[in-house]
Amino acid sequence: MSNDVMIYASDLSKTFGSFRALDKINFEVKRGEIVGFLGPNGAGKSTTMRILTCFISPTGGTARVNGHDVFDDSLAVRESLGYLPQRAPLYLEMSVLEYLRFAADLRHLDAQTFRKRARSVVEVCGLAQVLGKEIRHLSHGYRQRVGLAQALIHDPPILVLDEPTSDLDPNEKAEFLDYLKQIGKERTVMLSTHNLAEVEASCARAIIISSGRIVADGPLDEIRAKSGRVRYVVSIQESAGDGAYRGRGPLPKKSEVEDALGKVGGVKKLGELPTDDRAHAFEVVSEQEVDLRPEIFRLVADKGWVMLELHRDAQTLEDVFRSLTIGDERRNRRLGPQPEVEDDEDDEDEESDGDRPGAAGGDAAEVAAKDQRS
Repeated sequence: MSNDVMIYASDLSKTFGSFRALDKINFEVKRGEIVGFLGPNGAGKSTTMRILTCFISPTGGTARVNGHDVFDDSLAVRESLGYLPQRAPLYLEMSVLEYLRFAADLRHLDAQTFRKRARSVVEVCGLAQVLGKEIRHLSHGYRQRVGLAQALIHDPPILVLDEPTSDLDPNEKAEFLDYLKQIGKERTVMLSTHNLAEVEASCARAIIISSGRIVADGPLDEIRAKSGRVRYVVSIQESAGDGAYRGRGPLPKKSEVEDALGKVGGVKKLGELPTDDRAHAFEVVSEQEVDLRPEIFRLVADKGWVMLELHRDAQTLEDVFRSLTIGDERRNRRLGPQPEVEDDEDDEDEESDGDRPGAAGGDAAEVAAKDQRS
């Protein structure tokens, strides 16, 4: 395994009774990558995250983080990680500064190192205005910022973020993604989310998991091309309007346009599109490797028609995601809730987050407990 590989999974599996949540998945995340980890509910995302952060152990296979095995060397794994679960577990009665100092103490940071790291994370996470406030009085957005600051306080080389923007409004999400881009310049980041727009805005690569198996892994452009098809929108003027034709030729009928487009080489599918304009609009689908725009343009020019629109649409990430995972969604609807719960904290009272022992960055608390036992 290369020294640049920060997260490594080989034949990673996890079963809960008779239910197989993960089925021999394989992937690598290299130094400096921001990778989106995608999948529908029940696909195995949170199970993978919990294995990588040492909250649960795998049933089979191997997982390494920063070169350390999650089963044999879990303490070193935790020291290499910053982890932000879906809802940051916080002690609500603490002020922001008190909580960051507490998290730093769990990580065994001395006072000088804490002051240096605190200045950095407060600036990156935008917490300067709320340092003295109790966490209970902060909005969801600011609480997530505090959770991110906790994950960064020990300057880890790897960040694992599980649905970090699920409770944020659009403005807070945009700000959080800006923070993510800043911190991702120096770290390896694995981001689990349902929001495909967030992945497109912040990640260069995505891993899509469905029914416990990886169904796509690669740069976003390669994943978008997985369907092997490209869509074009063609709009031809139907009415002369205010003399736009200027005697160039007869106005085309819809059937004439449809017949001509259907004869273009490489066309796999042709369909009419609704339009509010006085125009004939069609959707043309071709294979990925064929660009039909030059031939469509020449056809329209030769016919003397007026083209109002011609553009090429690459397959969206959402389209590919749905095509790869639709079977997973149907399976979940048929079978009902599965033992692997993706959003197991959704129904908890917000105030209870701070009342659970070890809630302040659970991985950090367990590190301290292990140190005491040793």
